[in-house]
Amino acid sequence: MTTTAKGPASYFPSIEKKYGRPIADWQELIRSSPLTKHMELVAWLKSEHALGHGHANALVAYTLAEDSTP
Repeated sequence: MTTTAKGPASYFPSIEKKYGRPIADWQELIRSSPLTKHMELVAWLKSEHALGHGHANALVAYTLAEDSTP
């Protein structure tokens, strides 16, 4: 039985296919950015890396949630 990703992770296969980089690379970029607020990071990914809003939002939401989990 296969498990379907839910929430932000459901975007990951299309992000990797469209932009040609693994999710770990995007997460590293987000974590290395001096920006810390969700929408600032989304805007940065859109302007500096040409990601679409939904893809940028999914990456930021997932990464920030992962980093806030103990």
